[in-house]
Amino acid sequence: MAKLNRIVVVGASLAGLRAVQALRAADFAGDITLIGAENHAPYNRPPLSKSVLNGDDDISLPGAEQLAGDWLRNRRATALRTDDRLVVLDDGSEATFDGLVVATGASPRRFAAQPAGVHSLRTVDDALALRTELAAEPAHVTVIGGGFIGSEVASTARQQGISVTLVDAGSHPMVATLGSHGAQWLARHHARHGVDLISGVRALGFDGGSRATAVLLSDGRRIPTDVVVAGTGVEPNTDWLRGSGLKLDNGVVCTSSLFAEGESSIVAAGDVARWSHPLFDGELVRVEHWANANEQGALAVRNLLAGPAQAETYAAVPSFATHIHGARIQVAGLPALADTERVLIDESDEDRLVVTFASHGILVGAVAVNAPKDLIRLKRAIAARTSSKEVTD
Repeated sequence: MAKLNRIVVVGASLAGLRAVQALRAADFAGDITLIGAENHAPYNRPPLSKSVLNGDDDISLPGAEQLAGDWLRNRRATALRTDDRLVVLDDGSEATFDGLVVATGASPRRFAAQPAGVHSLRTVDDALALRTELAAEPAHVTVIGGGFIGSEVASTARQQGISVTLVDAGSHPMVATLGSHGAQWLARHHARHGVDLISGVRALGFDGGSRATAVLLSDGRRIPTDVVVAGTGVEPNTDWLRGSGLKLDNGVVCTSSLFAEGESSIVAAGDVARWSHPLFDGELVRVEHWANANEQGALAVRNLLAGPAQAETYAAVPSFATHIHGARIQVAGLPALADTERVLIDESDEDRLVVTFASHGILVGAVAVNAPKDLIRLKRAIAARTSSKEVTD
């Protein structure tokens, strides 16, 4: 393994920050270049759909204030020339490397025509723009997409006393993430807190000219509204890598140790990485949540410095949590891989629910509502590849 003297990190969000911190913790003596598309220092994204919309501006990430040296703000990577070992930037400049960390994250899916009044939510600027609209006390907000972002925004808007319609194309919100029982619970939870939920219908576009005044649905309905939030998921930021020779398929395809497939000096981390997960029989997975980016950024760099032969596999159990209308919802593992799901606890009076998910008899996921201790226990069982028959309430 040749010694690395110049490492470029593309992407200055959580995974990129953790990569730079890991380089410094390893006493890396070479040059480090961090390339970020935003002008802001790396910040915490989870609060953007919750506390920031309520006026709390604390989105700081520890260590972000210590970034110095070759940090290129407001610069986007536009191409990777793998053979020449350089990254091309949007101003025409180039950054050469002998080690590269791809941490470019993901961007929201947008409608082909997205007029004023329609908000996507990914950056702090997006959140501040939406906060301004909510502060004007609109009579009605329509949220398109019932995933975590959409459900969190719906919860926050209801907390502010705003009427909310939530439009979701699935049978129930987050059915792929929470499974059928968890998604049905969430639908009832939204309804109990005053959200008008419309499921099984797609939003096709908007009415109103330069500013949206209504959302047009696939069943012919027209939903009059003052503000729209499009929470229709994200796409990994890989356009700049087309033609680079890296394998791209819903992200940068990586080995279990986060090296880009076929490369020994390029790693990926965070929302953009799709890696072979050893805990799930090598299934290629891409995880868009905080803990994954936090852990992968550091491990990717340690593996880059060690080289593929000495690299560690990334086998962490995916996990994430949120609060929606006051309830704590936690997910561990990958419920979408399951062929069976089983309810362990269903205490509707206390809004307490625990569901397990198994594939071929092996535990692969768990969902817990207001049951954090159960989630911890089940997460350990997933890591141990426990038989679903061994899991009891």
